[in-house]
Parts: sequence; C-alpha cells; structure tokens
Amino acid sequence: MGINKIVDQALETGYLTPIMEAEVGKLCETSSELSMEEYMALDKLMGALLTGEVIAMPRKQFINVMEELVVSEVISRVAEIESTSNRLLDVGDISAYALNRLPPLYATTEEGANFQREKAKEELKNLINEQVERSISLYLDRPEFYPERQAITKSSDANSVFHQVTQLLQSHASNYESK
Repeated sequence: MGINKIVDQALETGYLTPIMEAEVGKLCETSSELSMEEYMALDKLMGALLTGEVIAMPRKQFINVMEELVVSEVISRVAEIESTSNRLLDVGDISAYALNRLPPLYATTEEGANFQREKAKEELKNLINEQVERSISLYLDRPEFYPERQAITKSSDANSVFHQVTQLLQSHASNYESK
C-alpha cells in the first residue's frame, strides 16, 4: 500500500494504526525519493495528527502474560548457562521459540494479568519449563547461519511518526521549515 493510500485511509477512518505507521516508515526509509504528492500526503497526515483529526492508535492496550513468564524463565536459565560456560545465548531467540509453542495468556487489566499469572503457575509451569529447556537445547545445537540477520527494534520516541515525517521532510524538502 502506498503512502497516499495509507494517508487517505487514516483520514477516512480517523485512525493511524501501528501497522499503517510502520508501513509509512518503511516506505519513507526505502524510497530514494518521494514524489510531490507523497510529500503533500505526509504533510496532510502530520497536520491531521496535530489537530486530532487523526488519532495515532497506541501500540499495545493488552499484554501477553505468557511473554513475561517465559522471558523470566529464559533469563534465569541463560544466566546459569553463561556463568558456567563461555557461550552467549540470545534471550530473544530462545524466548520466541518457546512462546511459539505455548498458549498465549492475554490480559487488559492488572486483575486479569494476575489471574493469568496464577493460572499459568498452577497449570502451565511444567509446560513452560519444558519448552524453555527445549528452546535452549535447540539454540545451543543450531548452526551459525544468516549472520546478516537484524534484530527487530522498537522506536523509543513516543511520537515516532512525527519524528520520521519531520526527518524525511527535512532531508528531502529543501524549503521545509520545522516550527
């Protein structure tokens, strides 16, 4: 989907979803030069975001309690292994493998998250431990491949679409003024 279409959709619905924001960012990063129409669309989107005509949806309004349980278990197991060997293990790779083999436990409130944690401790502790152990074992036995892989990164800037659009306009539009 192109920038113009994404902006039109955001203006029509009144929302800029995280997926739409990521797609605009990707298009801006990969394009060697944007057209005048794309600049105008980005300017229109920025104005709509600033006036509240379009609302940027938050990235996450819920949590997967299983993620925190698995990551905690992986960190403790990895720390044990790394303290007794010269191997460095990737917590993200190991956690992702284990999480793909475990049921999600989503919650939207603290009460719901506490309920899911207790449920997991009672019913799923052994399964979590088994999957973490299996994940670590497979990680340690894997061959070194795709060294050019890049980890997924998150933007720490709360207004990342504004930041990206501003940077894009400043780098490509010679008469752009940031106020």
